[in-house]
Amino acid sequence: MNLGFIGLGLMGRPMALNLARAGHALRLWARRPESLAPFAGLRSVTVHDSPAAVARASDLVITIVADAPDVRQVTLGPAGIAEGGRAGLTVVDMSTIPPGAAREIGGALAALGIDFLDAPVSGGEKGAIAATLTVMAGGTASAFARAEPVLRCLGRSVTHVGACGAGQVAKACNQIITGVTVAAVAEAFNLARASGVDPARVRQALLGGSAASSILENHGLRMLERDFQPGFKAWMHQKDLRIVMEEAHRLGLLSPTAAAAAQMFNGLVGCGEGESDSVAVLKLLERLSGHDA
Repeated sequence: MNLGFIGLGLMGRPMALNLARAGHALRLWARRPESLAPFAGLRSVTVHDSPAAVARASDLVITIVADAPDVRQVTLGPAGIAEGGRAGLTVVDMSTIPPGAAREIGGALAALGIDFLDAPVSGGEKGAIAATLTVMAGGTASAFARAEPVLRCLGRSVTHVGACGAGQVAKACNQIITGVTVAAVAEAFNLARASGVDPARVRQALLGGSAASSILENHGLRMLERDFQPGFKAWMHQKDLRIVMEEAHRLGLLSPTAAAAAQMFNGLVGCGEGESDSVAVLKLLERLSGHDA
């Protein structure tokens, strides 16, 4: 299968490399030429000059870009996928965008005979590199069936959640849980340290009980090691929680813990840590508590 891939950033670059290693012929386009450097010399890779050209040469196109305006640009904008795509093409957007935006883009492509899946992922850069991402897909059963073998080259867990937009709803739910839990782990470690107790020992104790989670295990370890290099940037989590709050507002839902986490990530970005990993929320709590490490 000829695969198009658009979006070679922190997540997209290792994902595309995994597809190349799996033997797929890749058609690439990138806004920044330097993003293409890791693909130099790969015979299975062809670089194109626009998303339209990628679509023209592909059976299935994957996009993973920053936000809804970027997805609209590469799919429906000038020289976008819609311009070069043909009836029967499948587009899989793995960005995190509002569910309504996914439905809008999916509807516009469907009018042209192009199938669309919204298939956001969880697992960060580490999961993208290891091909162990969690993929949450929304769209028709037939589009999912065509895309599933490709998605299984990228993720350990691949689930068809429902109709178009359902993948983004699942991702919003994921970001509530991960955002709140990252903030909770940071809050717990800040309390332990301020109390004169070793946070590493606290983490060890909690991993043996009902507070155990992959976030306490993995993100908690990064906090203890003061490893704030981005695997998932703080501004990305801020953006994702903004989507959550917009959906809650649209639906008239009470979402207090997500709102609190959203404010913490707003503060983290506001104090200049937007390019740090989201675990840097620990630094924000320490600073505001007068306990800077």
